Amino acid sequence: MRGVGGPAAGRWRATRLPGLTVRIWSPPARTDRMLVAHDGPEYHRRGGLGRWAATAIAAGRVAPFHLALLPPGDRDEWYSASPGYARLLTTEILPRLSPGRAVVGAGVSLGALAMLHAQRRHPARFAGLFLQSGSYFQARLDRQESGFRYFRRITGFTTRVRHATRGPAVPAVLTCGAAEENLANNRAMADALRRQGYPATLAATGGAHDWESWRDALGPHLTPLLHRIWPV
Repeated sequence: MRGVGGPAAGRWRATRLPGLTVRIWSPPARTDRMLVAHDGPEYHRRGGLGRWAATAIAAGRVAPFHLALLPPGDRDEWYSASPGYARLLTTEILPRLSPGRAVVGAGVSLGALAMLHAQRRHPARFAGLFLQSGSYFQARLDRQESGFRYFRRITGFTTRVRHATRGPAVPAVLTCGAAEENLANNRAMADALRRQGYPATLAATGGAHDWESWRDALGPHLTPLLHRIWPV
């Protein structure tokens, strides 16, 4: 991935959409599969997502796929269970990036929350979810976050998900640092998704709420998820 901090194999292109420019990496092999990442530029630059993708594909550990890096835009607004952003993502962005095929969505922190929120509202667009340290705030567990402008919108969404009896199930992997203060709400979310039929797992990893920890979890946890969704 010449020029952007990764291996030279494959190629990059930019797709300009209303309000944002998406960088897309494509492997040498032809494919119509796609992994779409929130906070994409940081996920690539600091979390090593592009390097991991190119290496895993070249080694045959996962089937070839395109990697789309979504910039965060107005992050606090977009990634806080915003119905408007979920609609933008699923009715305008994803159809342009991956016409006619469901994608695997990835995100960290608020980006993980937003990817789950979009999948719940528009499930046909998603084949799977990789959610790291999701900000699934609960009023009871996360009072320290109550000053966040969109706290109530997030807690409203997570409450609805946790109390639902069924959901639009897809394979999902959640990761969270064992030392993170939001491990409890990640456990609660993973339990809720499993009850609703999602083939969901939660991995309590080493490290904390940071890019190094999220990067270290890619190989052990994203690899088997993609292998399940897209068998080699």
